[in-house]
Amino acid sequence: MANVQNLPIDIQTSKLLDWLVDRRHCNLKWQSAVKVIREKINSAIRDMPENEEIKHLLSGSYIHYFHCLRIVEILKGTEASSKNIFGRYSSQRMKDWQEIVSLYEKDNTYLAELSSLLVRNVSYEGPALRKQVAKMQQLQHELSRRELECQSAAADMRERFYSSCKQYGITGENVARELQALVKELPTVLEEVGRKASALDKPIELYSAFTQFVCAWSEPVLPMLMFVQRRGNTTMYEWRTGTAPSLIERPVEDEAPLDMVTGESIDWGVLDSAKGDDTGHTVEFGASAEDGVDWGITLEPSAESGSDAIDWGEMDAAPLDIEVLDTGTDCPEGVARGEDALTLLETPATRNQFINELMELELFLCQRLSEMAEEGNVVAMSQFQLAPSVIQAQTTGRVQGMLGEVRALLEQLTSVRMQHLFMIQASPRYVERVSETLQHKLKQADILLLKRAALEERRQEALQEQARLEPRVDLLAERTRHLQTLIEADISKRYSNRPVNLMGVNV
Repeated sequence: MANVQNLPIDIQTSKLLDWLVDRRHCNLKWQSAVKVIREKINSAIRDMPENEEIKHLLSGSYIHYFHCLRIVEILKGTEASSKNIFGRYSSQRMKDWQEIVSLYEKDNTYLAELSSLLVRNVSYEGPALRKQVAKMQQLQHELSRRELECQSAAADMRERFYSSCKQYGITGENVARELQALVKELPTVLEEVGRKASALDKPIELYSAFTQFVCAWSEPVLPMLMFVQRRGNTTMYEWRTGTAPSLIERPVEDEAPLDMVTGESIDWGVLDSAKGDDTGHTVEFGASAEDGVDWGITLEPSAESGSDAIDWGEMDAAPLDIEVLDTGTDCPEGVARGEDALTLLETPATRNQFINELMELELFLCQRLSEMAEEGNVVAMSQFQLAPSVIQAQTTGRVQGMLGEVRALLEQLTSVRMQHLFMIQASPRYVERVSETLQHKLKQADILLLKRAALEERRQEALQEQARLEPRVDLLAERTRHLQTLIEADISKRYSNRPVNLMGVNV
């Protein structure tokens, strides 16, 4: 028997209510009794004495049987004056709470309610709160990751913006104005290209001699490149006529018509001799100077008019000969006007021809280097015995130097920055498009930063929610452990103080 007395009673918490009903410790319809008790508790708490401990018991917690027992103990002190000679209390407060305790003890209703609270805390309330805390932690982690992504994407957008600005050769503070200012540098850059082209006399001479020797080519090669090499980046007029202009009138932007500029219309009107002009004076044709304005025009010839009369001629007279001049013939000799005033490298057609000839010269030098590397045999040496001295005197090092000069000039003229400059010069709307494209990158970066700020705000809210939930988890765990202790002690009394273990309580 002694060994049986020490054997613990292990009860699975999820099966606790069924265990109590099966062993007839509680009634199967305990919930109906609890409903009546809850109504009486709600009615009784409306009339309570001023006591700090009672306030603490009634605030923020579910009032159960053991709370009611403690309230009765407190009321024994506060309601002692209402005790009669029979040891009973005449106070309605005491009667109400004693009735509540009595209803709880009937059929061990309190034990079923406590067990229900324990099961709900262990199976539902605790897991739900822990799940919410874990969700807030996961949300914070996710938002933090997205914040870093937005920050990185915004930095990448700004880096791409400044990288594009660097390609254009601007700082990015005022894109449109800086792009327009770049065009002013274009003539200086093209002039420098023209000066550098003057150093290409040796590779041009080598290419010309080689084509004449190998192909008996009689026509001049690289005409545009040779022209720029000799005269520099001259005007189209000089390229077309062969003589330098005495005056250069560069084209200017088309101005708006007068009525578009001033917004005023010109009212020619028809002045009637019977009406005055806008100034209030009467104007009569043929009137004397004393009366008004003398225009000196008469509609009918008179003897007095003589030779002063206007001879309108006959309608069947011979028609006038009108000669239509070709475009540009009205330009004075020696004056470069319009497109003729532009330089060769400013004009797209001649610039493209210049670049094509540079590439042609580059390919020739590359091919020549490849051939010179294979000219160690006797056949190749005998092939160039009759070649001009300019061909025989070349070495691999010299040709390599020529190729470097050509490539440097070609790279300068075809760089991304120069391409943008040419596009800006050719199309004013190109500046708007480029400016919009670059500004779009900055706007995207700003949007990403705003999104990052919104994500950070949501992360802070999740952190605050977690901080609000964690004390509730701790409080629930504390109350659950307290309920576990009370239930284990109560059941233990019913089984001669045998130890009772409620299994599965994990909060």
